[in-house]
Amino acid sequence: MSIFKITNSSKLTRINETRFPIEKDLQELVEKNLQTVFDLEFVASEFQLKDLRVDTLAYNPESNSFVIIEYKREKNISVIDQGYAYLSLLLNNKADFTLVYNENKNVYRKMKEIDWTQSKIIFVSPLYSPYQRKAIEFQDLPIELWEVKLYDNNTILFNQIQSVEKRESIKKISQRSEIIKKVNQEIKVYDEEDPLIIFDQKIKTLYYKLRDELLNIGDNISIKPKKQYIAFKKNTNFAYINPTKSGLRIDIITNNFTITDPNAVAKIRTNGAQVNLKNENDVPYVIYLVKQAYDKN
Repeated sequence: MSIFKITNSSKLTRINETRFPIEKDLQELVEKNLQTVFDLEFVASEFQLKDLRVDTLAYNPESNSFVIIEYKREKNISVIDQGYAYLSLLLNNKADFTLVYNENKNVYRKMKEIDWTQSKIIFVSPLYSPYQRKAIEFQDLPIELWEVKLYDNNTILFNQIQSVEKRESIKKISQRSEIIKKVNQEIKVYDEEDPLIIFDQKIKTLYYKLRDELLNIGDNISIKPKKQYIAFKKNTNFAYINPTKSGLRIDIITNNFTITDPNAVAKIRTNGAQVNLKNENDVPYVIYLVKQAYDKN
């Protein structure tokens, strides 16, 4: 990929990729900007437990779960084996992780208040091997690969590596490893069908109609399914869709602006607005409301 800067004379100047002086610089940069890059809270750095050391321990306040971040140094290491080793460490030492969270955040959170089923590991590296990229093609994998590129104009790019087509479920190969099997028994990676599974076809049809329209309002929209709702994200989350028995409840994240609602159908909430959708005829107006949050995101 070639990146250029447009000069005043309308000429293109190539922006060259450079390297981090030392890998510790990448870790420090990520830890100082966890909220900006990953929407996560920083908990601890270089957290040592038993025979493993967690590079960065983070917390996801949205899902009330821990996220381990590791910085890849070698291209020949299996991200599956290493990722599940860290997840196993987390699940087998819940009290220790809860303690370090409480001590570093100066709070008191009970172990049962944390959603351990949403635990995840993120690998961050300037480069991955074809084998490592291929390894994440399984469904329901609680592992993410993020590629980071530094350029000589002091610009940095974070890009999540995602496979175009997911293969079989990771659970089908879990019998090959006792660690993978045990971790998969506790951790659940949700997809769009999970929040919809208990509802009838009418609600599902309404959701997919709204989903398709939402994806057309702009670029770089990602879908983040959770246990009971589905989040839509640009830079940060701008809308949540919650299936209900009678339709869909859409929570629109407004933060620092007031939504324009000529039909007065939205209920104003703290940092947002809430609207109920019951039939497809009202989808265009809901899109009009949600697009305001997207544009401000």
